[in-house]
Amino acid sequence: QVQLVESGGGLVQPGGSLRLSCAASGSRSNILIMGWYRQAPGKQRDVVATITNSDETYYSNSVKGRFTISRGNAKNTVYLQMNSLKPEDTAAYYCNAWGPKENSWGQGTQVTVSS
Repeated sequence: QVQLVESGGGLVQPGGSLRLSCAASGSRSNILIMGWYRQAPGKQRDVVATITNSDETYYSNSVKGRFTISRGNAKNTVYLQMNSLKPEDTAAYYCNAWGPKENSWGQGTQVTVSS
């Protein structure tokens, strides 16, 4: 199992930017897809963006054109660059690693967009 640690959350004004990081450690051989999910209070956890081992990306419609998912050079870190943030982006953001024998989550990092 892989261990995931997120960082980079915080308070930002509408229109601002943040970059989230997810550092993966442990055995990464079973990982096919890395992704970012978010969960607002009282709502279900939804996918934000994913990236495959071949760097194919997916974005939810709500963030397309504003957020960018990418990998670090060592492939053990995944980033989520968030631009033009809106109040509705406020949520706890979670990193996920998925594969046939893998479905690990980080502890989450809070993003609050407010003036």
